[in-house]
Amino acid sequence: MRGNMGNMNKMMKQMQKMQKDMMKAQEELQEMTFEATAGGGMVKVIANGKKEILEVEIKEEVVDPDDVEMLQDLIIAATNEVLAKVEDTSNDTMGKFTKGMNLPGGMF
Repeated sequence: MRGNMGNMNKMMKQMQKMQKDMMKAQEELQEMTFEATAGGGMVKVIANGKKEILEVEIKEEVVDPDDVEMLQDLIIAATNEVLAKVEDTSNDTMGKFTKGMNLPGGMF
């Protein structure tokens, strides 16, 4: 029976370490910045790992009062792309921790 307690303690320590590592990875992720462009670099959107938009850069030559819709489309395209990059990186980073563990789906 004694051996089982040792295994439990070892497992608990591993879980605690993993939890700490996950929190650290999540913090690092939130501090990262991501950028995406649209219209051949005419519009650039920068976001952080918390999916907050930090910056939107628009080149002067793409600002056409007669075609505001195109500019709106470029901003939407760049924003969606940068948010997708954040999501992908987040899934890759956090996925490393859940791989190999038989956790019920949707825990993270």
